[in-house]
Amino acid sequence: MKLQRKQISSIHYLVIFLVICGILAAVSVFAGGVLTPVKSAVTMVLSPMQKGINSVGNTIFSWNEEHKSNSELKAENEKLNERLEALRMQNRLLEQDQVELERLQDLLDLKEKYKQYNTVGARVISKGSGNWFEIFAIDKGSKDGIKKDMNVIADNGLVGIVYDVTENTAKVRTIINDTSMVSAMFQETTDQCIVRGSLDTMADGYLEVVYIDKDADVKDGDELVTSNISSKFNEGITIGKVSDIKLDSTKLTKTARVTPVVDFKHLKEVLVITDIKNTESLDTETKE
Repeated sequence: MKLQRKQISSIHYLVIFLVICGILAAVSVFAGGVLTPVKSAVTMVLSPMQKGINSVGNTIFSWNEEHKSNSELKAENEKLNERLEALRMQNRLLEQDQVELERLQDLLDLKEKYKQYNTVGARVISKGSGNWFEIFAIDKGSKDGIKKDMNVIADNGLVGIVYDVTENTAKVRTIINDTSMVSAMFQETTDQCIVRGSLDTMADGYLEVVYIDKDADVKDGDELVTSNISSKFNEGITIGKVSDIKLDSTKLTKTARVTPVVDFKHLKEVLVITDIKNTESLDTETKE
């Protein structure tokens, strides 16, 4: 009996629901005009709320899209910056390679200029504490055939001479060192002279030239090269060009200044002439 009452009750609810739906449908069809004020009132109340909800929704959507767009732009910008930095690094490496290639080409040109001599290329690996390369070490030694008194050249001329050798390295004393004295001659006239090393004068860009014959027909701009009578330097290696030629205080000889062709502040690679000068001379190139 209880089950039967429950079933009847459910049926009643369904019937009531259907009747209500029917009434609402009829009212909507036949009494639409009557409900217009009600609908208008409801619209007036709900419309601002709907606009507000739409506005908030649009704002949230726009912010979300903008945030998403900014994040994407930031990520893309970071990738572009990384790519740009990689390209800059690549460009720097290419520039370094180009500079090194030019230096090696200069060495090849120098080797061709002094092709009468046998040479070995070497890289400068250390130098003295000053600004000038007055003394420096190279990465070639006795195992590479390097010996004491071998001449060293770079740029377009004479750098100095090897004075100490180990198995893997060698030390070079340059012509600007205070102890250096090089027998030289004027290329055009072969007039003899001595080039004195001096860091003090090199600070002004020149080395002192002494013992030029007072009757020597020489002039500013003439080129100095190593002398044929030098005991340690091979003949004909460019030293530099002279200027300020004048009689010295004794009036018996002339002095001058020579501007070296080698840049003694920036040496990286050199050529070592493996042909050692064996002739004897009355002068000495160093004060050792």
